[in-house]
Amino acid sequence: MPPVFEVAFDVRAGLGEGALWDWRHGVLLSVDILAGRVLVGDPDDGSTHEIVVGQPVGAALLQREHELLLAMRDGFASVDLRDDALTQGPRVEAEEPGMRMNDAACDAAGRCFAGTMEFDGSGRLGTLYRLDPDLSVRPVLDGFDVSNGIGWSLSGEAMYHIDSHRHRVDVYDYDAATGTPSNGRPLAAMDADQGLPDGLTVDAEGGIWVCFWDGAALRRYAPDGALTEQLDFPAARPTKPAFGGPDLDRLYVTSATLDSGATDPGGAVFVAQPGVRGLPAHVFTPR
Repeated sequence: MPPVFEVAFDVRAGLGEGALWDWRHGVLLSVDILAGRVLVGDPDDGSTHEIVVGQPVGAALLQREHELLLAMRDGFASVDLRDDALTQGPRVEAEEPGMRMNDAACDAAGRCFAGTMEFDGSGRLGTLYRLDPDLSVRPVLDGFDVSNGIGWSLSGEAMYHIDSHRHRVDVYDYDAATGTPSNGRPLAAMDADQGLPDGLTVDAEGGIWVCFWDGAALRRYAPDGALTEQLDFPAARPTKPAFGGPDLDRLYVTSATLDSGATDPGGAVFVAQPGVRGLPAHVFTPR
C-alpha cells in the first residue's frame, strides 16, 4: 500500500513553504511566506510556535545551536529561538521592492544558497545568491522566473535546482571547494499538465523528491533523472518536502491554500512514511 499523508501541524498557512527538520531540537520548521511567519512545530504534541518577522520570509535554515538563518524579503536575517529576537544580516535586492527571497538551502560546507523571484510576475528575472560564512553575498546563477528547490547529490559533486516555470529539474556540476555550480543542464523534464515543480529534498539513497504545485503529488527521481515513484497528495499545492523524525523516516510536506479554492485542505504541514530515510540538514556556519 502507498503511504498515506496525514496532517502533522494545522498551521493554516496561505503560502506554506520551507519544510526543514531541526535535528538539534527535534522540531519541524516551516514558513508562511507572505504572512511573514516562521513556524516551529513540535511533533510530540502537534503544537506550533509562531514567530512573526515583519516581512515575507521564504525559508528558515539551521544556524548556531539556538538560531535560524532566514531568507527574507530584504535579504538574510537570523532569529534566536530562545527569545524570538531578530537580527538583520546582509541585504539582498532590498532596493527592489517587487522582488523577494524564495527557497533556500545550505551545502555541506556551511554555505547558504537562496533565490529571488517577483511578487507579481511582471517579467523581472530572479537570481540565485550564495551567502558565505564570512557573510559576503555573491550571485552565482541568474535568469530564473521562480527560483525554487535546491539540493545536492550524495557525493556533493552535483547541485540540483528548479526554476518552476521551466518544468524541469536542472543539475549542475558542483565545486564543493568554492561553492560554485557550473555546466547546468536538464536532469528531469515534466509535462505542464503535471503541475509546477516546486521544492525538493534528497533522500539517503540519492533519490530526489519534488513537490508539484497544482499537481497534488510528489515524485521521486533517480540521480539519472528517471522517475522512480509517485505519491498522491491530499491538497492541490504541496510546496516543500523534508525528511524528519528521530530516524529521518518521516516525510513532512508544506502546502499552500493561496488561490486554491475554499474546499482544498492545503495550508497544513502533512506527514507520511514513504519507506526511505532522509539526510540531516546542513547548518550555516558564520564566522
